[in-house]
Amino acid sequence: MPEETKPPSSPLPEGDAKPTADKPAIPGGVQASTPGSVQSDLKSTSEKPAAAPAKPAAPSAAKPTVPPAAGAGSTPAAKPAAPAKPAVPTPTPWDSPLVAKLKRSYGSGIEPLTYAGQTYMVVDHSLIPEILHVLRDEEQFDYCVDITAVHYPQREKQFDLVWILYSFPRNERIRVKAQIKDGDSVPSSVPIWQTANWLEREVFDMFGIQFDGHPDLKRILLPEGWKGYPLRKDYGILQQDNEWVQINLGIESGQ
Repeated sequence: MPEETKPPSSPLPEGDAKPTADKPAIPGGVQASTPGSVQSDLKSTSEKPAAAPAKPAAPSAAKPTVPPAAGAGSTPAAKPAAPAKPAVPTPTPWDSPLVAKLKRSYGSGIEPLTYAGQTYMVVDHSLIPEILHVLRDEEQFDYCVDITAVHYPQREKQFDLVWILYSFPRNERIRVKAQIKDGDSVPSSVPIWQTANWLEREVFDMFGIQFDGHPDLKRILLPEGWKGYPLRKDYGILQQDNEWVQINLGIESGQ
């Protein structure tokens, strides 16, 4: 048999790469990348981190200026002087035609004074009720506004008795004060002003002061039989007559 002839192998152009098992040859000497190599190339490219933008510099907080510490020999700043306290009003002598007339009659038995615009006279308690009659009958003080008392336990004469009088014709107000000891009594003013009735009962109820000649001197705010006088300074603010509460109300005092 004739010998089988093999077709001549076509020579590769110069410059062309020889094909390999994993990379086919591409004309022009360019070797194609396999799909795996392409992904590897892309991955290697993508893994390179992009340059991070520069961070802006943080603004520096302004620090408060700290005054330098005072040295051992430095003198501390002087404190401002305290404001001056306002002057306290004090009683001053009171003079008027009414005062002059009373002074002519009673001399040192009365001491007329004025305090913060309020006129009053301190009267010896032996002149009560004579001087009250004069003020009503001759000076037209026809209205007894109030009768009250003030307790000064440290004084020998512990109580100031105070009559507040008003004159409608004169449109004038005055106060009459008399100092008495604990246990002393004064004549009732009910015969001069009927309004003195309940006013004297209240003074008796709260201070224990007796008014001679009062038509019905008994307690007006507290019940009969109550022990103590609540407006005296030595009467405790929470004090009660526990015995009266127990007997009359049948309960223990809550204070």
